Amino acid sequence: MSARDPRERVPSRWEEITAADPAHSTRFVARFRDLAARGQDVVGEARLVDAMLHRGARVLDAGCGGGRIGGHLHAAGHTVVGVDVDPVLIDAAREDHPGPLWLVGDLAELDLPARGVRADFDVVVAAGNVMPFLAPATRVAALSAIARHLAPDGRAVLGFGAGRDYGFDEFLADTETAGLTADLLLSSWDLRPFTADADFLVAVLSARA
Repeated sequence: MSARDPRERVPSRWEEITAADPAHSTRFVARFRDLAARGQDVVGEARLVDAMLHRGARVLDAGCGGGRIGGHLHAAGHTVVGVDVDPVLIDAAREDHPGPLWLVGDLAELDLPARGVRADFDVVVAAGNVMPFLAPATRVAALSAIARHLAPDGRAVLGFGAGRDYGFDEFLADTETAGLTADLLLSSWDLRPFTADADFLVAVLSARA
């Protein structure tokens, strides 16, 4: 067996799931549309991010899915760019949440200036277990790209649950490798402190100068 070309793109875990089950993305979109239609709270992550921002801030929704977070932040008055590797989810975001710029893209290869978009975001948010859906080999690259897209005083807000083959200690070590510093660790999007036995992590990070 020949060695993999290091220049070859590594598919994310999400892409592996959707390749094995082509209807997965459509069901995912339908699930959140149904939750929203039934009045369920699907934007708690966005409320935390909104509280961190001045009106008209620039937000990158990294791994935006169907646009529930970025769409809410756009409605709150922010300039939003959303990026997701899944074209089905981007199509849903464009349909359900017009206004933000929704782009298909791999976070591990993120280079928005090359696509004519400024890399000076006040917040980069990745909610909905985006981080564990990355391929393990690309995690540091994706975190480094997030760091590069922050404004000098910008912050990254990244949240995901335990038990998804990405330990919190490993993640925090990867953020350090990627040039990010943890400013605040929480165990939920409603500001509960992080503890050693927490089953969820929300990390607020800044890029090292």
